[in-house]
Amino acid sequence: MLSALSGKGLLIHHWDTDGICSAKLLLEHLSGKEIINKTPELGNYFLTENELEEYSKYDFVIITDMSFPENNILKLAENAKVMIFDHHLGKVIEKVYHHNPVIKGENPDKYPSASWIVNDFLGNKINLFALLGIVGDHEQKIKNNKDFYNKIIDFCNENNLKFEDLLKMVYLMDSNYKLGDKTTVEKAPHLLLSNGSASDILNNKIWNENLSKLNEEITKILEKPSDEISGIILKKINTPYNIISTITRKIAWETGKNTVVVNSGFFNNKDQIYMRSIKNAEPMIQRGKSLGFKCGGKKEVLGAIVPKNKTDSFVQEIIEFLR
Repeated sequence: MLSALSGKGLLIHHWDTDGICSAKLLLEHLSGKEIINKTPELGNYFLTENELEEYSKYDFVIITDMSFPENNILKLAENAKVMIFDHHLGKVIEKVYHHNPVIKGENPDKYPSASWIVNDFLGNKINLFALLGIVGDHEQKIKNNKDFYNKIIDFCNENNLKFEDLLKMVYLMDSNYKLGDKTTVEKAPHLLLSNGSASDILNNKIWNENLSKLNEEITKILEKPSDEISGIILKKINTPYNIISTITRKIAWETGKNTVVVNSGFFNNKDQIYMRSIKNAEPMIQRGKSLGFKCGGKKEVLGAIVPKNKTDSFVQEIIEFLR
């Protein structure tokens, strides 16, 4: 199917490790095609009008590890063949090729990352990049998924690696988007194509410097107390770094409690809201979309971008939902 694509192509991918690794696998497979890769404006789970206009000049568009609003997809499909490889919640978009087993009712535990879905679609053997996307999206929690954790450990044993090495690689790759460096995020899949060994990633000097800077900011934020409402952790932060998902994940996994984090420092006129829950997050994702917010996520995760004057009311709805 991919081999039949022709003309000028665009690959749009998420900015995190899963998106970068998915992009690397696709670019490798499409090496004979005329194709470039882009990530959306960091923090946006949608395409802006300027992006949609720019991306309308391509003959085919591949989207991976992003669940864009349907109107974004249909706009792209006016002029291009569109293919999606994803694992987030949403609805099937019938007018394009939409490969997402999770929204077709499959068990999400069997499809833990876009990188795994892409790698399986391409017919590749298990490799570092298919697994890094999984570790990136689940970190230590993947140990609860015995089937995939065993695959990861078997790969590590065969390649003289430890699970902690894979975690470190994830943190290094993610450091680029967390510092707001969109250009380096877009260069990362190509870097992995040319210098993509485990050692190359672990010893990347700039990425290691990035990680040290981020760890200082994350530690500072986590040291400040959070609020707790009816057993739900609510933390308000103000940082220019795109670390809200990291903060939420660390608090939720350390406490075992439903967690909501609000960052007022990333956008000028909007707030980031991130929720990790024990409950299925899909009803709140749909609620956010119905209110006109840019909203997405997975079964345990909600991410939203909300106008500042709507933040308090939406957070209150989330708290009530989690209760």
